[in-house]
Amino acid sequence: MRLTIEHRTRYRYSREVMLQPHELIVTPRDSGGLTTVERSLECSPPAEISWTIDVFGNLVAAASFSEPTQELMIVSKAIVDHVAPEWPIYSVSPEAHSYPFTYSLDDVIDLGALAQPDWLTPGGERVGAWARAFVMGLQTDSLSLLKDLNAGVLRDIHYRVRDEEGTQSPAGTLELRSGSCRDIAALFIEAARHLGFGARAVSGYLFDPDQRDEDAGATHAWAEVYLPGAGWIAFDPSHRRMGNSQLIPVAFARSNRQIMPVTGEYIGAAQDFESMDVTVRVRLNP
Repeated sequence: MRLTIEHRTRYRYSREVMLQPHELIVTPRDSGGLTTVERSLECSPPAEISWTIDVFGNLVAAASFSEPTQELMIVSKAIVDHVAPEWPIYSVSPEAHSYPFTYSLDDVIDLGALAQPDWLTPGGERVGAWARAFVMGLQTDSLSLLKDLNAGVLRDIHYRVRDEEGTQSPAGTLELRSGSCRDIAALFIEAARHLGFGARAVSGYLFDPDQRDEDAGATHAWAEVYLPGAGWIAFDPSHRRMGNSQLIPVAFARSNRQIMPVTGEYIGAAQDFESMDVTVRVRLNP
């Protein structure tokens, strides 16, 4: 299917401020199931935009501003061809069928921190114990275990819209028993790493064709887990879904904080900031 995506972010200030350079990660990332046909990125006030590729291979725009303003508007548009199957079938290598399994030496080296729990953040042991409760017996099917974890997060965590910036710690999400999509994804990722899997954070857009609003869409955060043979498999614990059929990836990273859609500062007082609002429209082209 061909989709049109429009992502608008607006910042308002009580008086004119000078914008510092902003980093924008809002452009869909091409993959085996996604091809970008057109894209554009505009800012008001006008910005000088340069493009680069980060360490994860994500397309990043750096916007530099030269005039003071009371409002910043960032508009990203893209047309993409999306062909991910609704019910994907994964060919997992025989050596990884049964859990626990051992990654090859090359995979261990290349996955690196993506397969390592965050022991520096308090509460890691609690997350590990919570994750291990999903393991049924001495040996189980690796993909089935990940499916159970993906489906089981919402058993203990209540989804809620959270406007505050940043991501809760996985242990904090367990403690609060609630979180946004990025909090839930972060808990899933950390749990998968405690089980020995390589996992990464994904940011992008969600398109639900079952919604009545033809412009339905939202920014979204989910996870991917690496299984030999199958490669990176998308897991969306906020919706208990597996696969990319309704997901449009923009960026991959070790953690959500590395791929926020818009980051930047301004020269002025903290009280000069008034509001921020985000609008995302994802439309199915006829």
